Amino acid sequence: MKFRKDAVVANEPDGKVADMRPPGHAETRPLGGKSGALRAAIFGANDGLVSNLSLIMGVAGATTNRSVVLLAGIAGLLAGAFSMGAGEFISMRVQRDVFENLIEFERQELADMPDEELHELIQIYKRRGIPDDLARATAEVIHKDPALMLETHAREELGLDLNDLGSPWAAAIYSFITFCIGAIIPLAPFLFVAGQPAVAVAAILSGLTLFGIGGAMTIFTGKHFYLQGLKMLAVGTAAATITYLVGTLLHVSVA
Repeated sequence: MKFRKDAVVANEPDGKVADMRPPGHAETRPLGGKSGALRAAIFGANDGLVSNLSLIMGVAGATTNRSVVLLAGIAGLLAGAFSMGAGEFISMRVQRDVFENLIEFERQELADMPDEELHELIQIYKRRGIPDDLARATAEVIHKDPALMLETHAREELGLDLNDLGSPWAAAIYSFITFCIGAIIPLAPFLFVAGQPAVAVAAILSGLTLFGIGGAMTIFTGKHFYLQGLKMLAVGTAAATITYLVGTLLHVSVA
C-alpha cells in the first residue's frame, strides 16, 4: 500500500477511526494558528530591532546628545509596537474571518450534497494511494459523524484545522511584546553611556540578535541556519549604516 501525504484514516474493528499516516510522518498545519502567533512573534522582534536600530543610528549620527537619542528610540519603540500589534490583529482577524467563511461554506455543502462530498473524499484518499475499498470504507465511517465529517473535509479540502484557526489577540500581543524586546536592544546602551561607545555597543548587541533572529526564521523557511542569520545580519547592518551616514550628513547641534 502506498501512502503519499497528509492524514489518512481507516476504520478499526471497534468502529473508531485510526490515523493511517505512515510512521514518523509530521503533521502539517497552516500558518493561521499557533504557528501564526509564532510567526508574529519572530517578525515582531525582527521589525522592532531593525526599525529602531536604524532610527537610533540615524539620530546618533546627527547628534551626540544622549537625551535626544533616547527620546527618539523610546518614541520609535512605542509607535512601532502599537502599529505592529494593531496590524497583526487586523491581519489575523481578516484571515480568521476568511477561514470561518470557508468552513461554513463547506458545512453547507455537506448538508446539501452529502453524496457528492462523500465521493469527493473517496477520490482524495484514492489519489493518495489508498485502495478503492478501504478509501470508500474510511470515507463512509467519517460521514457517519457530522463533527468528524466537517473536520475531515476542512482539513483535506481546505487545509484547515478547526481547532487552530489562529487568534488575533495572541498574534497582536506576541508581536507587540517582541517588537518592544527587539526595539529596546539598540536603545539599552544609551541608557548607560553616550556617544561612540554607545553606538558601538548597540551595533554589536543588535548584530548578534539579528543573526539569531535570522536563524530562528529557518523554522518557516527551511533554509540553513547560518545562511539565514548572515542574511538578516547583512540587511540590518546595511539599514543601520545608511541611516547613520545620513544622520552624519545632517549633523545638528541640540542645546
